[in-house]
This record gives sequence, C-alpha cells and structure tokens, in this order.
Amino acid sequence: MALLVHLKTVSELRGRGDRIAKVTFRGQAFYSRVLENCEDVADFDETFRWPVASNIDSNEILEIQIFNYSKVFSNKLIGTFRMVLQKVVEENHVEVSDTLIDDNNAIIKTSLCVEVRYQATDGTVGSWDDGDFLGDESLHEEEKDSQETDGLLPGSRPSSRTPGEKSFRRAGRSVFSAMKLGKNRTHKEEPQRQDEPAVLEMEDLDRLAIRLGDGLDPDSVSLASVTALTTNVSNKRSKPDIKMEPCAGRPMDYQVSITVIEARQLVGLNMDPVVCVEVGDDKKCTSMKESTNCPYYNEYFVFDFHVSPDVMFDKIIKISVIHSKNLLRSGTLVGSFKMDVGTVYSQPEHQFHHKWAILSDPDDISAGLKGYVKCDIAVVGKGDNIKTPHKANETDEDDIEGNLLLPEGVPAERQWARFYVKIYRAEGLPRMNTSLMANVKKAFIGENKDLVDPYVQVFFAGQKGKTSVQKSSYEPLWNEQVIFTDLFPPLCKRMKVQIRDSDKVNDVAIGTHFIDLRKISNDGDKGFLPTLGPAWVNMYGSTRNYTLLDEHQDLNEGLGEGVSFRARLMLGLAVEILDTSNPELTSSTEVQVEQATPVSESCTGKMEEFFLFGAFLEASMIDRKNGDKPITFEVTIGNYGNEVDGLSRPQRGRLRKEPGDEEEVDLIQNSSDDEADEGGDLASVSSTPPMRPQITDRNYFHLPYLERKPCIYMKSWWPDQRRRLYNANIMDRIADKLEEGLNDVQEMIKTEKSYPERRLRGVLEELSCGCYRFLSLADKDQGHSSRTRLDRERLKSCMRELESMGQQAKTLRAQVKKHTVRDKLRLCQNFLQKLRFLADEPQHSIPDVFIWMMSNNKRIAYARVPSKDLLFSIVEEELGKDCAKVKTLFLKLPGKRGFGSAGWTVQAKLELYLWLGLSKQRKDFLCGLPCGFEEVKAAQGLGLHSFPPISLVYTKKQAFQLRAHMYQARSLFAADSSGLSDPFARVFFINQSQCTEVLNETLCPTWDQMLVFDNLELYGEAHELRDDPPIIVIEIYDQDAMGKADFMGRTFAKPLVKMADEAYCPPRFPPQLEYYQIYRGNATAGDLLAAFELLQIGPAGKADLPPINGPVDMDRGPIMPVPVGIRPVLSKYRIEVLFWGLRDLKRVNLAQVDRPRVDIECAGKGVQSSLIHNYKKNPNFNTLVKWFEVDLPENELLHPPLNIRVVDCRAFGRYTLVGSHAVSALRRFIYRPPDRSAPNWNTTGEVVVNMEPEVPVKKLETMVKLDATSDAVIKVDVADEEKEKKKKKKGNAEEPEEEEPDESMLDWWSKYFASIDTMKEQLRQQEVSGTDLEEKEEVDNTEGLKGPMKVKEKAKAAKEEKKKRTQGPGASQGSEVPEKKKPKIDELKVYSKELESEFDNFEDWLHTFNLLRGKTGDDEDGSTEEERIVGRFKGSLCVYKVPLPEDVSREAGYDPTYGMFQGIPSNDPINVLVRVYVVRATDLHPADINGKADPYIAIRLGKTDIRDKENYISKQLNPVFGKSFDIEASFPMESMLTVAVYDWDLVGTDDLIGETKIDLENRFYSKHRATCGIAQTYSIHGYNIWRDPMKPSQILTRLCKEGKVDGPHFGPPGRVKVSNRVFTGPSEIEDENGQRKPTEEHVALSALRHWEDIPRVGCRLVPEHVETRPLLNPDKPGIEQGRLELWVDMFPMDMPAPGTPLDISPRKPKKYELRVIVWNTDEVVLEDDDFFTGEKSSDIFVRGWLKGQQEDKQDTDVHYHSLTGEGNFNWRYLFPFDYLAAEEKIVISKKESMFSWDETEYKIPARLTLQIWDADHFSADDFLGAIELDLNRFPRGAKTAKQCTMEMATGEVDVPLVSIFKQKRVKGWWPLLARDENDEFELTGKVEAELHLLTAEEAEKNPVGLARNEPDPLEKPKRPDTSFIWFLNPLKSARYFLWHTYRWLLLKLLLLMLLLLLLALFLYSVPGYLVKKILGA
Repeated sequence: MALLVHLKTVSELRGRGDRIAKVTFRGQAFYSRVLENCEDVADFDETFRWPVASNIDSNEILEIQIFNYSKVFSNKLIGTFRMVLQKVVEENHVEVSDTLIDDNNAIIKTSLCVEVRYQATDGTVGSWDDGDFLGDESLHEEEKDSQETDGLLPGSRPSSRTPGEKSFRRAGRSVFSAMKLGKNRTHKEEPQRQDEPAVLEMEDLDRLAIRLGDGLDPDSVSLASVTALTTNVSNKRSKPDIKMEPCAGRPMDYQVSITVIEARQLVGLNMDPVVCVEVGDDKKCTSMKESTNCPYYNEYFVFDFHVSPDVMFDKIIKISVIHSKNLLRSGTLVGSFKMDVGTVYSQPEHQFHHKWAILSDPDDISAGLKGYVKCDIAVVGKGDNIKTPHKANETDEDDIEGNLLLPEGVPAERQWARFYVKIYRAEGLPRMNTSLMANVKKAFIGENKDLVDPYVQVFFAGQKGKTSVQKSSYEPLWNEQVIFTDLFPPLCKRMKVQIRDSDKVNDVAIGTHFIDLRKISNDGDKGFLPTLGPAWVNMYGSTRNYTLLDEHQDLNEGLGEGVSFRARLMLGLAVEILDTSNPELTSSTEVQVEQATPVSESCTGKMEEFFLFGAFLEASMIDRKNGDKPITFEVTIGNYGNEVDGLSRPQRGRLRKEPGDEEEVDLIQNSSDDEADEGGDLASVSSTPPMRPQITDRNYFHLPYLERKPCIYMKSWWPDQRRRLYNANIMDRIADKLEEGLNDVQEMIKTEKSYPERRLRGVLEELSCGCYRFLSLADKDQGHSSRTRLDRERLKSCMRELESMGQQAKTLRAQVKKHTVRDKLRLCQNFLQKLRFLADEPQHSIPDVFIWMMSNNKRIAYARVPSKDLLFSIVEEELGKDCAKVKTLFLKLPGKRGFGSAGWTVQAKLELYLWLGLSKQRKDFLCGLPCGFEEVKAAQGLGLHSFPPISLVYTKKQAFQLRAHMYQARSLFAADSSGLSDPFARVFFINQSQCTEVLNETLCPTWDQMLVFDNLELYGEAHELRDDPPIIVIEIYDQDAMGKADFMGRTFAKPLVKMADEAYCPPRFPPQLEYYQIYRGNATAGDLLAAFELLQIGPAGKADLPPINGPVDMDRGPIMPVPVGIRPVLSKYRIEVLFWGLRDLKRVNLAQVDRPRVDIECAGKGVQSSLIHNYKKNPNFNTLVKWFEVDLPENELLHPPLNIRVVDCRAFGRYTLVGSHAVSALRRFIYRPPDRSAPNWNTTGEVVVNMEPEVPVKKLETMVKLDATSDAVIKVDVADEEKEKKKKKKGNAEEPEEEEPDESMLDWWSKYFASIDTMKEQLRQQEVSGTDLEEKEEVDNTEGLKGPMKVKEKAKAAKEEKKKRTQGPGASQGSEVPEKKKPKIDELKVYSKELESEFDNFEDWLHTFNLLRGKTGDDEDGSTEEERIVGRFKGSLCVYKVPLPEDVSREAGYDPTYGMFQGIPSNDPINVLVRVYVVRATDLHPADINGKADPYIAIRLGKTDIRDKENYISKQLNPVFGKSFDIEASFPMESMLTVAVYDWDLVGTDDLIGETKIDLENRFYSKHRATCGIAQTYSIHGYNIWRDPMKPSQILTRLCKEGKVDGPHFGPPGRVKVSNRVFTGPSEIEDENGQRKPTEEHVALSALRHWEDIPRVGCRLVPEHVETRPLLNPDKPGIEQGRLELWVDMFPMDMPAPGTPLDISPRKPKKYELRVIVWNTDEVVLEDDDFFTGEKSSDIFVRGWLKGQQEDKQDTDVHYHSLTGEGNFNWRYLFPFDYLAAEEKIVISKKESMFSWDETEYKIPARLTLQIWDADHFSADDFLGAIELDLNRFPRGAKTAKQCTMEMATGEVDVPLVSIFKQKRVKGWWPLLARDENDEFELTGKVEAELHLLTAEEAEKNPVGLARNEPDPLEKPKRPDTSFIWFLNPLKSARYFLWHTYRWLLLKLLLLMLLLLLLALFLYSVPGYLVKKILGA
C-alpha cells in the first residue's frame, strides 16, 4: 500500500529565485531538492512515496506548498495546492494541473502539474502491480546509473533532468540515519556527499545552498565523532556498534550510607526500641533507647560493596524497629520497611534526605501502620558526587506526611496486595547432568530419561518461593503459582524468576529472567496494575554443553549478557489488592505456593512457521590466537539450528515438536541426506561449510570467500506475536532518529556551528510526525485472540504516551530559541529515555539470533542480534532495523572472558545479511542483498523459486583503490610507563591491512600519511557500492620494543566513493578531514583526524585516477604525505608561553628531580623554558615569557594538540622525562581582541550604578515587596536591593519590628546560621522559580550581557545573572515577607561546594597543567588519573595570528617582554601568613568498629604539619571544630595546603578519614582576590568586624592602580567614581560608643562588591564565605568520605599585620535548670482490684525525665489506693541541663560503656517525658500512660482537668504551642496517653504540672529543694483516708497486701517449713536412736 505523488512542474512564477516544494500527507512532509535561479518555470520532476498502513479515506487531503528558498532566513511561501483524495481512491491514478492559492486563500497565477497514484491494499503480499513501483529495483536498474551523481548537487551539473529520469524518494528506510537533513527522507538513489557537514541543519533546508553553491566553507569538517559512519545514506547496510566491551556484569564500588535520625509514633507500651538496618545480608543496629515511643538516635551507618550494578540494585534495604527486652530474649519486631537499592539510586542525587519511612508489620497485615523512622539514605557509585543538602540546625517543624520516604508518585497510604506469579511450563531445557549414569541405567533397565530435574524459584522483595521439582523432564509442566504478599506499589523494582536444576549436591541455575514491574504496570490515572502473560519469556545464559564447572555460570544467574539460548518459560503475573478489613484473610506475608489453573496451549498465540535466512558476505579480522583450524559459523534461533549441543540426540523430536506439528519430527536436524520435509519444502542449513582461514597480517586472519558467499537458512515454529515486536520497532525507529538528531545538535553546539536551534526544531518536527505515525499504525490487529491483558493495556498507554509526546514536541518546537537550545535539548533527552523504556517489550516472542564462530568444534566467539531487529514487515516503519540489510558484526568472547583487554580485541568481523519473517512472506527474502549474484541451490530445491540458496555466486565485481589519508590523532591512551605511547595506526579494509609509521613518545601523533590499498575487489553492482561501501576499521596500537604491540583503541569509517564515470572535483572531492572518536572497550580513547576515499578503477586502469600529487618526503622514505587538497590550510600563528613554575614533582626512578626544564612543542615547532637550577629552593622559572611561531590550520577545530613535557637535566648531559601533558584544545587559549564597540567599553559619560533613590523608605519597601513576590523579573540592580535591605536595617524606625537581636549576644555563629537559612531559602526559591527561567533568560540576553565575551564567559555571565536574580528576590523575600521576620544579621556566603568551582579554578590568568606519567589505568585496575599525576606545571598560553593587532601593542604601559601577558605579578618567592578556619565536618565515614569516629584536624603546608590531636572530638561523625590555625608559608615552595581529618585511636596509629587539597598559590595571585573575602558590610567592632588589614578604600585604590583604571574619585560624601561608573552608599559609620563619623569605606565597599561592572578589568571578587569541601581518601578513590566546611585567609607578610583571628570556637551550651512541680493527677485508669470489696483502685506515682531514663529519672512518692483516679503529690523534680539554643538540642556528656576511655558528647532534642505508673510491691510496676513535651513547642496546658482532652497531645485540635524558653513558667493540665490492644491511642490519665525554667545563675540565687524538701518546701498533699491505710494500720495493711496477693504461696511455704523441721528433727535424733538400738540399751 502506498501513495505516490509525482510533482512535475510549477509555472507562472514571478521573478528569479531558488524554489523548493514541500509535499505533506498525513502529517509527514517531504521536501524536494532546491532549484536554483529559476525564472518562471520550476521543473521539479520528483516523486514522493508514502507507504500507508491503513486504507486512505476518500476525504483525506494532500497538500503541496511552493516556497522561495532562502539560505539565511526562513523560506517564503509562494502558494499552496490542496487536493481531496476522493478521486484518487476511486480511480487509483489521477493527473491534475491547477492554480495555487496564497495565505489569504486568494487564487494566484502560479499553477502546478502533479500526478497522483495510489496502490490499495489487497491484503496479501506480492500481489502488487510491480509496474506501479516507480523505484522497483528490477525495473529501474539502468535508469539509476544515469542519474547517479545528480542527487543534491544542482551546482555540479546543469540542473535539468529529462522528465524520463524518474527521481523518486522512499520514506524512512535510512538506518544510517546519516541523512541529517531534519526531515525524514532518504534518497535511495541520490547520493549524499561525504563532505556535507554532518550537521546540515535544516529547519526548512535552509542552508543547503550555501554548501552547494558557494563551494566549501572552512568549517565543513564533518563532525564524525559518533556519527562517523553516518555520512552516507544507505539502504543496504545497517549501523555497526562501536562500543565493544560488555559492561553489564563487571563489579563496581558502591557505598550505601544510611543515617537513622529518630523514630516517632511507635506502637507499643513503654518500649525500648532499637533500629536495625539491613542492606542485602549486612546488618547494623543502633543503640537502645529506653522507655520511649519516639527515640532519637542520629546514628550513621555505611555499607561498602564491590558487586556488579545488577546485583547491587536488586539488594533490599530493610529498616526495622525492634522492641528489645533484655540480654536473654531477642526483641519482638515492631514494624519494618523495605526498598531496593535501585529505587534509591534512581532518585535525584541518588538519595533520600530527611524522609520518614512508614513501618508496617509483615506478620499482621490488617494492623495498619506501626510508626515512622526518619532517615537519610544515599547510594554512591564510584565517581558519583552527591550534593548533600546543607546540614544546618534542623528547626523546620517535622511534617511527617509531607516527607515520606517514598519515590515521587507513590501514594502515602500503600495497601497490601498479593502478587500471583503463575508458572505454567517450560521448554527447550538444556542437559544438566552427565550422560554417563543415564547410559548405565539405559543399558540395565532400558529406560531413557531426560537429564534435568527442573524447578522454578521466584525472588521478590527479599523473599523467595519455589515450585515443585519435575523429575527428568526437558519439557516440565508445573501449573503452580507462587504468591507473595507485599505493600502496593512495591518499592522493589524487579522480580527474579529462575529455572533451577535440583541436584543432590547443589542446585544450579539454568536460566534467569527479571520482570521489571515498571514495564508491566502504569501508575497514571488511566494506568493498570502489574499484569503479565500468560506469555513465554526466553532465558539466555551460558552455552548449552554440560560441564561440571561451568565458567559462565554467572550468565545463568542473570549477570552479564547471555551467550546462548537456555530455555523458555511460560508464566503469568497478576496482582490483587487486599481488603485488610476482611476477617477471613490470612494476615501473614509468608510466601505460599499452590496449584494454578492450566491455560490452553494456544493462549500464547497461534504457532506459525518462521523462516530465517542469512548470507555471509565477508569474514575478516579473525583473531590469530584462535589457531588456523577450519572455521565455521553457526546461526541459531532458540534451539533451532544448534547442532552441537541444542539437545541430547535421542529426544530430538520431542523438543522440536511444537504443538500442532505432530508429524514433523526431524524438522531441523541436518540429517545425512538433507531430506526435505513433507512439504517438499526445505531442510535447514544452519552453519557455513568449514574453511581454512588465510593470513591478513600479524594479528588477524580472514576467510577467502571471494565471489562465493555461503548462506544459511532454517525454519522454526513460534507463537505468532509479531505485533509486539512491530510496535517496539516503530518506537525504536522514532527513538533512533531522535537520538541521531540530538547527537547532531550536541555536536553543533560543541563545535559552535551556526543554527543548532533550527536543527533541533527539525528533530522535534520529525519526532511529532513519528509519534502520530505510531498512532495510526499500532492500532491494528485488535481482535487477535492471543493478546494478553498486558498487550492491550500497554498499547493503550503507549498510544497515550506517544500522543502526548507528539503534542509536547510540537509545543516545544515553537519554544526553541537560540538561547534555550541547551535546556530544550535536556527535555528531548527525557523523550528519548521514555521512548527507549516504552519500546522494551516485557513479553517475549521470538528468541534472539546467535551467531557463533566455531573452530575445531569448539565455540569461540559470538554475536547476538535481537530478533525484532531482523523481523520483516510489509509496513516500512515496522520493519526491523537490520532486516534485509548487510550488518557489520564484531564477534566477542563469551562471559567474563570478554572483560578487560581481552574483550577489546575483535574476535572476528562479519559482513552478514539477515532476514527473518513468516515462511508465507518469504518471497522477498533476498531483496536487500547487493545485486549481481546467482543463486546456488541444494539438489532438492532446483527449479523452485522460493527455495533458498545454499550459496550466492557474484558475477559482477568492481576494482577499486582505497586511499586512507591518516593525518593525526589526539588524546590517545598512554600505553607506556613514561606516560606516552609509540602509536601507529593499522587500517583494515575487506581483507587487506596497512600500517602507518610509528611515531615515538607522543599521545598526539601527526602521521600526515596516505595509505594506498590497490586491487581491491568488491562484489556487487557498481552503483550500490557507491552508496553502500563496506566500512573501514582503524585500530591504533602502541609499538613495543619487546613483545607484541599493545592495542590502544579502534574506530570505524565509511569511505567516500568515486565511480569511474564521475569527475574528481568539488563539491564531493577531495574529501574533507573528519574527526572519528576512538573507543577502547566502552571508554573513549581519543580522536582520529582522517579522510578516506574509495576510487573505482575504470576500464582504462589506474591512469584515470586522480594523480597522487604532493611531495614524496625523501627523509621519510617511501611515505606519501596527505595530498594538498585534503590537508588543512595553514597560516602563521604565534604561541606565547608563560612559564611560571613547577610544583609537587615526584621522584623519577627513585631520584629526586633537581634541575627541571619544560619543553613545549606544537606541530613540530617548540620552545624550552629556562632551567630551574635548584628545584628545592625555588621551583619558579626566572624567564617568564617566551614565544615561537608555528603554522597551524585556519580551522580552529583542526588545531593540533600542544605538548608540555618536563625533563630533568642530569649530569653528563643526560635527560630524564618527568611527565607530560597534552593540551588538546588550544582554542581556549586563542587571543580574541575585545570588541571596543561593546557597551561596557564606552568610557564616555557616567554610568551610575545602584543609585540610591531619594524616596522615603516606606514607599520603597512596598515597591520591593511587590517585586519580590510577583513573578516578574526584577530589573532593579541587585545592589539596590542589598542597599534597601541595609537601609531598612539602619533606619526602619516606623516599622513594628521584632526585637532587634542584641549586638553583644551575636557572634560569628549567628552570622553563619543566618547565612545557612538564607542559602536554604534561596534553594527553595530556585526550585519554585525553575518554571520562570524561560522568561528570565529572555531578559538576560537583552540586558545581561555587556558586550561580546567569549562563549564560555557568556554562559557564565548568564549563570551569574541568574544567580543574582534568584538571590536578589530571594534575599529580599526572606527579609520582606511579613510573616517570617528574621532578625537582621549580617551574612556571609555559604558555598555548598569548593570555592574554586565557583571561580573557574582561579585560572583567570595562571593555569595548572597536570603532568602525567605511567600507563593509563583500565577500569579493572581501579587506578585513576590521580595516581598518574607526577607534578604540575603552572603557566599559560596565548595563541594569535601574526601579526598582532596594532592596538594591543599601543596600549599604555605595554611591555614587549611580557607580550600578551601584561601586568602579571613577579614570581619571586613571597612570605605569606595563611590562616585556616575549620568550621565543622559532616557525614564522616565511620572509622571505628562501633560505627563512629573520633575525628581531629591535621593540616599540612610545606614543612609545617599541625596535628590537633589532643582536641579530638569523641565518637562524632558530625563534629563541630570551630578552630583557626595560623601557618607561615613562603610561596612558591609551599603552596599546596592539605586539610585532613584523622580518627584518633588509643592504640595503634590514627587512621585517615579523608583529606582535601587547596592550591593556595592560584588563589593568592588570582584577579578574583581570594586572599581575604570581601564582607557584606564594613564595621569596626562587634561580631562582624572587618578582618582584612587593608580597608575597602585601600583595596579599591590598589585594584584601580593594578588595572590601570581611572579612579577612585571620592566625593561628594556617599559617592565614588571608578572609571565611568559611579557607586553610592552610606557615608557615616558608628564606632563602639555609638558616635557617628564620616567615612568613605561604605561606598568603597559597594564599588568592590560590584567590581564586575567596571569596564575592561572588572571581575567578581570573592565574598566573605565558608566553602564546603569533599573529603577524599586515596584508598577509596572517587567516593566521598564526608565534607569539611572551612575558609582560608592569606596575608602577605610585607603588608601590615592582620588582627587577631576571628573567634569561631563552637558555642558552649548554656546551663539551665528546669523545675517541674507535679501537683495532681486525675482520671487515672484503675488497675488493681480490692481484695475485700473488689473495687478498682490504683497506687499512683508519676515519673519524669529530661535526658534519658538512665540518667535522670525522678519519681514522686506513691498515692496509694486511689479509687477515683485522682492523685495528689505536690512534688518537685529538678532537672539541670546544658542547652544549645541555636540547634535546640540538649548536650550530654557521658561514657558510652564502662570500657570507654572518655566521655562522648551527645545532642538530644529537649523533650520532657512524664509518665504515670501503678506501684506494685512484689511485682514489676505497671505502666499506665505518658506524654512527651518538646520544650521548644508543646501544647499549652488546659486550665482545668475538664478542658484537658486527649486531642491536645495527638495534635488533632489546634492548641497554641508554647516554648518554655520564651515563657519561662507554664502551669496547666496535660493528658497522658497509652495505646490499647488495637494500637489506638486512649486517654489513661491527666496530670497537673508546673514547669519553670531558670538559667544556672538564677537557679543559684534562688535555690529550691527536691521533692518537698527545704529550701522553699512544698506543703504535704491532702490525700483521702483510703490512701493512708498503710500508715494507720500497718499490720492490717500488710495482711491485706500479702494475704491478698500471695496466700497460696504463703501456705505452701508454711507446709514446706514444717516438712523441713520434721526432717531436721529426724536427722538430729537418728544417730542417738541407732546407737541405742545397736547397743541394745
């Protein structure tokens, strides 16, 4: 089915111009080529074809638009033609000539002539009228040749075509998406020239003509990085995969860190909770907290793992709370919470921060929730950096419901659900036992058994269940279901289903399948519960031959890519949400296994016969290690075709017999006589005939197929579920196109090509078309009986998703602007991920195809091709991307053998053609092969048309010459220990290979060499070779003097082909150099700059080829350089080098470096630095600037790298290489003269910066308020706002303010905490304002950029602006919004990362280059670049074209010796006082067994080593150090400051926890002035005192002098003028005594804070700050060990000395005393029964504590025998405590255990606990109820007992909250609660208490007694008589109590005593009695 439109001519056009036509049908548009300089007639003569999947409706419309084409602007519409297709549908063929209409629907003169033809669907394949196919190969072979070169090249020939030459286009078939032209059209015949820049970015084909008409612009290096192969349209080849190494199963380092902060609302009475954290099998527990339902722990646990990602992400994190009782009995579980590691890892920043986990009891699912645990969980892999939210005082009121530990989108109330995993049956299992025993049995008993005993095991959420074992069965039938009970939606993503073989010794896995629950459910509002099947899933694993120890057993466990089909399993999955209120429900969550109802055999689809065909066109690059035995290739699909070990021979029939094919027993075995099966149809040939390999070169063999290409074919039977694969193919195709387009856009941005936004618009257009196309195609086959519920639901959700994606793409396309390209690109990446996710089909159908290379009957290497990629469909979009294409496959080693370097070598490279489809459709299975062959068929297939050939013989072959122009490579892999390599490149094409010369000791070789391959014979038609040449493989090796060359990387390229009848002339030839990305395994390992051309040798032989001109380099022998047209155009550049110094050089071969020198080399020229005579004394160079001239390419992208090498000059003229560095991107050092016309260069006139308005403050305030809260972008300069804030701070008398904080109360910490609050506020603001960024950016671009800066800086400036914007309004909002008044405190800037990352590493003029030495590590060594660094070179470069522009050298004070480096300071040694302030550390990695650490600070700088060991902080992972250290250092010798945190140990050495390194020298010399941060305000006393010895005015004067800026001019007061900028500010200052003095410092400071506004020299100055630096440990590279907050001040010693350091010592807790008087209780529940009367009573006492039950619990006396629940006490508790107001925590110091060496400091929340108990004399007291009062915010007590209700404590009613620290004294009634049997709260009593808080001093002045003692005693309570029985009549009471309780015990005791008495008397009297008897007395 197809619609063909042949656009002939358009006439009556006006004027001259370039014309282009756009033809649209069903939303899919094609463009014609551009016709240049047409006058009144445009002769298009082009045909467009739409394959249609559903019948065309008679009211559908075809639209043709004609445009005037423009290279620069968008195209201008001339007119439109619309046609309803009714007539076309009826007649199938219509010719029309008609006029066009313009935009206003008015008819214009212009008319067009068009022919439309429609082929309707007939339902069957092959019944189309071939004549209707304009492009059918068989018809138009001859025609095509004639127009070969006429594709996009109107410039290369007169642009006329005879109408007979039909040029016809086919949509969508390009798999080499190289078309790169925005719209999805590929040209079957029209060649795409290779030098078309790969980014021809077209919104409406905009710039095509630039390239075609005006010859080549210098930028036309095609960005071939990843798309190297995509620069040719191709229909017959598909894209090879560049990355080779499997990465799935390789282990990596992971760290899971979990902080358990506290638990709340735990269910249970008076419990002692412990929290246990389990990750996988590791378990750690917190300490026990006594008698509390809301324990506070704040304990940090770290789990380290070294496993593969799959295993890691399936591990379960389990947090459980245990009610621990005592040593003997293990505790009872209160509740637990489970989540897999993958869920955490997929969170933003890989973490949950301060979230509440909901506990539930797995043994009692009807119970509801059991409490909450607040925790932080983070999962870090190697190289992830985690941004920890800033750990500050956690004052935010905990909103539990709003911060649950659940991923986005999971509802808070999760319900219990049952997961039914139904296991029906399996097929095709491999043999799992040796056949030895079986043969013995068979001989004796004659029975013949299958050698496998399978059962299925299912793992889910930490539980596992298994089915029964089916003894001896290759086709077991289970029909069982495994039932899991878990909360829904589950937080475990994957379910693992494993078929295992039961064995007496140990069971092994046969195959594993993972069910990803996200793929089989949808949580949207139209979503569906997880469901699957009944469907088959295929399992892959190790090869099928049975060995006792299988080296690939891991593959069967699901780790890594399976290398062979193992079995398939039919399973289903269903989920049922449980109604927990149902009483019949079993409430346990144990896994159950029960029988399931069997399903019919046909439920998975009707069995269909599939046909697989393959032809091997080439087999080369066979690794020589494999020996030269004959080689054969075997292709298998499932077990079909697997002759070696598909199954044991005798059961062949049984396995192959699929339902419905009873007769065909020997379907597939290649039996001796190759008999055909009953259809007379075909047997199968699944492997190629063995053939001996021939030698290609030292490393590789090839198989000499020449013109005879072996084929394989086979039939197989599978359920027909093609629809699933088709839908996946359509989505994959959309995704491939999108990915391709996005890569282009990224490349364009990276290489600064123009108009990336247009290309992105094109990509989005293509995406929305693709999505709508999917909607029309996917909705077919609805009535298919075997569609499962998942099929239906997935289809619905895919259609919804794609529809919305199409919509979004449309809207997004409209929003793409030049400056939003990057953001939109990110959004598009999300589309891509979503598409890939949707395309992955969870219900398999046809297994993947494996191609094995076998030698000597052993399997050596394999490739795996997904069957959906090969699947045939008559609808273009549904076709697999490799179906009927020639695919280049690289075979790899199986399993672990393929890890590491072994996996990098190619085992074999195949050019393989594959086709898979229904046997019925196999008419066209040869259609995509290169033409020109004859089929050779097996004997029984002769004369049968559809019988497949066993080999193809090519009759046509062409002779070619390949020229490989190898120019240069860069950033290669360092393969030698010197840190360099000796690289050469080896180029492979078909079965030839050649090498470039070896260049010694370089990572950036410029070979400049042309390799010529002669007598290449390619088989097939000439024109096809032109479009689809085979690919070239380039491998880079390192030559070693000994042994064989080391592999360094590989890349692929496609040559540009010239046929014999084409001219060698522009625009296609000569080819342009392109960059090809080199891969080593999965890592990139450099780039190759090269070009490749393949020239056909015509009848006249080589004489016709373009001459190989260019000098043959005599020095280099017979090496030919790259010819002139191809090598880049050079011009003269000068490179100036600033040599500053060398740092941290390590020893070389154990000798220290003493006299180093730096050699700089670029493109063969270079310069040497002066020699450093004594590295130890002064590592700086004495000659600073040198230069050299060099010829570099005009095109900056082609600049060669610059090499920096450091050598050590030893005695006798010997040199040793110390280390080297290659600067691969010179562009960042290219000098670009400033544009003087830019606004910030105008130095005339004054520009007033932040003028202070004269309006009264009041008005101004409202104005800002409006601005700050409205979403509009504030155009006030930020400084204004700062000012306004300051003004408000000063003169805001009329505003009712909260009390100003007293200056004397404030310290540095107040400032710090205030700053942190501001930072958090800003982060919140940023999250909120994320949505408004669009508009902001628009504004930024108009007003934010002052003059053209470099692109990098532009981006930076935009960022800064944005930052200011968010800070501006953020800050003002913080202080203006009336609800949250913050006290006015001066602030500093808290950076959440290192300071240098904010300021571009302080490399504003001095750059640091790391010198490397040693081999580059590969992943498995775990070695990092850090370990290869042997030192650093400091200096800089400046590159510019000669001669230098005049104006530079003419500037005032130009010093020619410094060249471009004017005004740099001297590099003589200088003494500096370095002052390091260490504030605190957070999240340290525990270093001791107890999960804690005892950290202290160690600082190293040069020879100074300070270890603050005696001040270690015991058992803390978040220590507050609050210390400053002064160190005197002299730069440059001592410039690397190391601040480390060590763990103190009593015995043994202290362990390093982590360290951070700071390069002080770069900071010291930076223009950003990082020596001492500029404070926000200037004050001369108090907490905010100015720390710098230089005042702001002095600093300003100095900056102006250094920058040669006019100024500063002070005056009138409050104004200063610098250059042409005027700054204003306050003009007076208060001293200590409140006297006001005039000062210039404020305005000077305001100028400094806006120094970036100064023209020419302006840059941001470092503000007063605290930076947060990650701590790293060399033993655990790449994983953070904690963070350290600090800042560094530096003061030159030759300046006035700075004052004393700031005092930042940690705040001491303040001593308080809390006095609690318990007056009365009421309504206490009565526990005891009276012995006589039976009435209820209680013996009440009240217990209270503040710090913990052990430490300071106090009890009242007992009120005995209360009958009403009233108790009277008048009892006073005294609780002295230490309190930190800033953190709202009580500080306790105590020894952790009797063995602890010292006291540990704990911080706990200030919570007072009151409990009522019932006293029992002879048994444990009974707990009745309790309440916890958080002293900072607790409900105000009720006035009377009546008003006191339970809701006060549960928070269900709004009670005013009070803080004892503000109120000081509170009295009232509070409810006491306990939980009943159903875990509901119940009121168990009320207590009247009075709380009184005093500071320690007040308490001392006004002492009181404990209980009712002096001083200030309380009166005795008046208790009723009943309670005093004890005192009135002790005996009576004793009788009452004792007899009442223990009467039986007493009676027994009495009896026992009597017996004992009798016994004693008996023993006493026996001796005497005996004597009497004996003596007979």
